[in-house]
This record gives sequence, structure tokens and C-alpha cells, in this order.
Amino acid sequence: MSAWDSLWTNARIATMAPAGEDPYGAVADGAIAVAGGAIAWVGPAAELERSRAEGVPVHDADGGWITPGLIDCHTHVVYGGNRAAEFEQRLNGATYEEIARAGGGIVSTVRATRQASVDALVESAVPRVRSLLREGVTTIEIKSGYGLDTATERRMLQAARRIPDRLPVDVATTFLGAHALPPEYAGNADGYIDLVCGEMIPAVAEAGEADAVDAFCESIGFTRAQTERVFRAAHDHRLPVKLHAEQLSDLGGAALVAEYDGLSADHLEYVGEHGVRALARAGTVAVVLPGAFYFLRETQVPPIDLFRRHGVPIALATDCNPGSSPVTSLLLSMNMACTLFRMTPAEALAGVTRDAARALGLEDRIGTLEAGKAADFALWNIGSPGELAYPAGFNPCRAVVKGGVLVEGRGLSSTA
Repeated sequence: MSAWDSLWTNARIATMAPAGEDPYGAVADGAIAVAGGAIAWVGPAAELERSRAEGVPVHDADGGWITPGLIDCHTHVVYGGNRAAEFEQRLNGATYEEIARAGGGIVSTVRATRQASVDALVESAVPRVRSLLREGVTTIEIKSGYGLDTATERRMLQAARRIPDRLPVDVATTFLGAHALPPEYAGNADGYIDLVCGEMIPAVAEAGEADAVDAFCESIGFTRAQTERVFRAAHDHRLPVKLHAEQLSDLGGAALVAEYDGLSADHLEYVGEHGVRALARAGTVAVVLPGAFYFLRETQVPPIDLFRRHGVPIALATDCNPGSSPVTSLLLSMNMACTLFRMTPAEALAGVTRDAARALGLEDRIGTLEAGKAADFALWNIGSPGELAYPAGFNPCRAVVKGGVLVEGRGLSSTA
């Protein structure tokens, strides 16, 4: 009896594992064997041991392309309310300051999130995550950061942890208490950081509710010194760090997160060469977020050439959030990364697979199709992997496999 649970054949496979000069690690006529939720074997069909496939259910990919399951490594997908009305107000001429004075902006999201139960937060997030799943996303990072008090921040993380009970996706949670200054701490940013470091981080660490800690180091967020306090508290509780850095100015956040061996530095429109060199030395991933760039109509493009020159891995994500990137399509984000930031399609696909896994510290489990890794993959009706970044608003995903189980699919033929 074979030790395999299923076999996928007649596939072209973009393993995304390094393979000479081929950026996709492509196998022209390949097969994937699954056992116990993991990849047991992957390679050219001609090298498949047919005796091991006897009696195994076989899925015919019909010549389609299989890639690793996509990874959305930076989202704020759990939150209360929405800000569609503010979007309309801005386009009708209202300024951010006018909207904020009227109780809008991030304060409105904080207010709505504080009023929401865990159940309500899950219910509102599930449709957004389902949209990502249908595009081949099998792992998603979800940040807190719209509670800005201990109880609500924890509810957000608890809601994020419950999403896999509703949808077949893995969730990595990130505590982002240092996202903005809550109204009750107006004019007292250091006092709020005291709360983040002295109460919030210990609480989420003890409860096991966060996989990492993030902060917003920016002129409208928190200073470099305040951010470093957050990082020290995270390290005291053995939580890795990442950072919203250099989105609007260069405050040295990229170098700071690299100093703390951070998983990723995200946004990075204004990062300079010193910061890029620091990321390269630390192996910290640069995460670019074209949805926010587009939605805010920014003009400063992240220095993609600098990242390439210094060998910094480049991931990309939706940054799904209600204020600056209400985007629930990772495929669209890939297209925007290519058209707005001039990334190549191969870089974009690596950015939502191999390098996105590195940005979450999960590269040993997901991100490439290799024996021993999770059997998370997507089947696409495309002629080449580069087509995934080509269309805007079209989804060619034919099937999604999570842990070896078909969770989304249509028109598949299989034999027992």
C-alpha cells in the first residue's frame, strides 16, 4: 500500500524554489504527491515511481500551472465599521483634517472596533479573507492596531485566531498596539508606550495571542526611541518584531528593525541606502504595499533597484485596511507592484510566496513546493506564471489545496 494520500499530475509546476537561472523553479511536466498534509514528492512526472502511485487518488491538472499557496504577509483585515463615507467626502473636497475634526479617520475605526465583539469582528473579516482564499491565498497575516487599549487589541487578535475555524487558511497574528495614539492619550505618547510595553505586550505574550510585534515609526506615528522601547519589550517576551517604516519619511526605522533582527520592514517608500544595507545584513525582508501607494496617490516609489542591488528579499501584500488600502485582491496587488513599482512578474510571484513566507518567519513550512513542506498550493488556468501579475480584476484560480485537501475547485477530473 502506498504511503501517499493523493497525487496531482499533468501539471506545470512553479516550485518557486531556487533552480539555476529559472526564477520560477519550473517543472514542465510535473507531479506532486501528498501525504499527511505535506508534500511527499514533487518533480518531473518522468521520475515518478509509478509503483508508489498504485491505488492513490489522482487529480488531473489538465496542463494547468501549480504554484505554492499565496501568502498575504501584511494585512489589517480585522476591524470594525468601514470608512467608505470618508472616501466619498474626500473626493467631494473634504480634507483629512476636516474629516478628523468631525470624528473620522482612524479614530472612527477605533471607535467602531472597540464597540465590536469578537464574534462581530470575525463575521466582518470572513468575507474579506474569503476573497483572498478564492485567489489562491492559503496563509494570511493579520494585525491588531485598531483597539489601542488592552481589551480591544486582544479581542482583535482572538478574532484573527478564530478565522481558520471558518475558512481553510492559516493565520499569523501580529500585535500592533503602537499603531496610533488613542484619544485618551492625546499629547502623551510616552505614556501610551508605557501601556503598550508594560501591559499590552505581556498580556498578549502570556496568552499566546500574537506571533510577532509591529509598530508604526513615523512622524504621524511614534518616534524611533519609542519604537525601540516596543522592540525591547517584544524581545523580553521572545516575540519577533517587524515595522511600518519609512512610509512618509526616513526616520531610520529600517535600520532599527534590522538591528533587532526583524522579520520585515514594510512600506519603505523613503528608505535610503543606509537602511537598505542594514536590511541586507540582517536578512530582514522588505515588504512593499502598492495598494496603499495607489489609494493614497503617493508619488515616492520604494527603491526596488536598491533592494535588488543589495540582495534584500522583496515581499508584497495587500495591506488590507479600511483607511489607506481597502484591497482584498493579492493578484491585483501583484499587478500594481509590477505597473507602479516596476517589479518583474517573477519578483511579484516570489513576493507572495517564497519571500512572503520569510517575512513571517515561516519559510521552513510554506512558500515553495518542496518535499516536507505543507501541501498548500493553487492550480491556475494560465499559460505561464507571469500571467498572474498581468490582468487587473481577473481571477484565473481553478483550485486551492490546503494541507493536501482540495478546499476550492471547479472542473477537476480525478480517479481513485
